[in-house]
Amino acid sequence: MFFHIVLERNMQLHPRHFGRDLRDKLVAKLMKDVEGTCSGRHGFIVAITGIESVGKGLIRDGTGFVTFPVKYQCVVFRPFKGEILEAVVTMVNKMGFFAEAGPVQIFVSNHLIPDDMEFQTGDMPNYTTSDGSVKIQKDSEVRLKIIGTRVDATEIFCIGTIKDDFLGVISDPGATS
Repeated sequence: MFFHIVLERNMQLHPRHFGRDLRDKLVAKLMKDVEGTCSGRHGFIVAITGIESVGKGLIRDGTGFVTFPVKYQCVVFRPFKGEILEAVVTMVNKMGFFAEAGPVQIFVSNHLIPDDMEFQTGDMPNYTTSDGSVKIQKDSEVRLKIIGTRVDATEIFCIGTIKDDFLGVISDPGATS
């Protein structure tokens, strides 16, 4: 799920950046340092949408660097248990498959795949129904449900299932139209 929140960060800036465009340099450094990162508490920071305030700088002794407290608004993505997501399959093996929904990697165990789907080995490993009508392979798009999350300091891992109503393959890249 996406949220719009306010976060705070202390930014260090080298004295060579001081001048007329100090604020612009600070914002550019903030975007470079923060966008695309993950904090276990808030989730993945997708984009900075605005700067609320830039506090007074504090000169660091001995280095000349200045630390500015910056308060900014941003969009974050954090998956929750029970959430339905659409994801792209990145790897298939006999244990299940891995899929990605944006920055989040989700593992779907073979126990959480419908019973009528069986693992097929070969040059393109996949899970296929007995009649061959549905196939999950690399680059397939699937709709899945998050049944568990594990949050580390810098990453979020999820476990998902497609063994539920209205879940499963959305599009199959191997299907001929």
